[in-house]
Amino acid sequence: MPTLYPLFSGSKGNAYFLRQSGEGILIDCGRSAKQILASLQEQNIPQNAIKAIFITHEHIDHVQGLKKLSSLAGVKVYASAGTIRALEEKNLIGEKKEIIPIDKKGTELDFMKITPFHISHDCADGLGYKVETSDGRKTAFATDTGVITREISSALKGCDTVVLESNHDVRMLQNGSYPYILKRRILSDSGHLSNDQCTETAVKLLKSGTTRLFLAHLSEANNFPELAEQTAVCRFKQEKMKKNVDYKLCVLGVNGGKRAIY
Repeated sequence: MPTLYPLFSGSKGNAYFLRQSGEGILIDCGRSAKQILASLQEQNIPQNAIKAIFITHEHIDHVQGLKKLSSLAGVKVYASAGTIRALEEKNLIGEKKEIIPIDKKGTELDFMKITPFHISHDCADGLGYKVETSDGRKTAFATDTGVITREISSALKGCDTVVLESNHDVRMLQNGSYPYILKRRILSDSGHLSNDQCTETAVKLLKSGTTRLFLAHLSEANNFPELAEQTAVCRFKQEKMKKNVDYKLCVLGVNGGKRAIY
């Protein structure tokens, strides 16, 4: 049975470890390798348990530890062709490391099948990932997207666990101190999902069979965990959905959150 470890989440860095039978994969490595390995060690996970790294896009809060972590023995790295070019241009790949391009067909490891889908973000060629483990469980990661497209919706539908972006409260952002151009970027279709957008998507997911939700990539300036959770729970109540009965919800702070065990 798979276990999800949300190690870090937010603008200061993002990294998630999904483990199955002692081995697992990293989705992004947006903190230093030292921090990520230390976080794994706290959960009694050795560094040789990392068999592959899947990069969503080239922004530094998703790839900060890539050079070091990709040098570990036996670790493969996957990303879209566009992301690989962007990483090369920014010199964010180790000189001797080859990153494997991943296309819509995805790839299979000994214990998991990983299928990418496109996100809508201001990056080169960003991806989300759906992971199916050998017991048939499905976990999806959809952050850093300004809108939920048909492709994203299709990928998330039917997943047991979904890590979904709940980046900002629109009013907090609009009334906050960010420059206008940054506010416009965040609110655009290539920016980040708001609490309300996240919640409307989550309602559809719960109705399609999702039972575990992680609200991720919260803005420290334009959101806070209690507000993100309240927005979701109040909306779910309108649909007669009860927390810890119909669904389990975890709001991730900067240092991630509790692990989710199936």
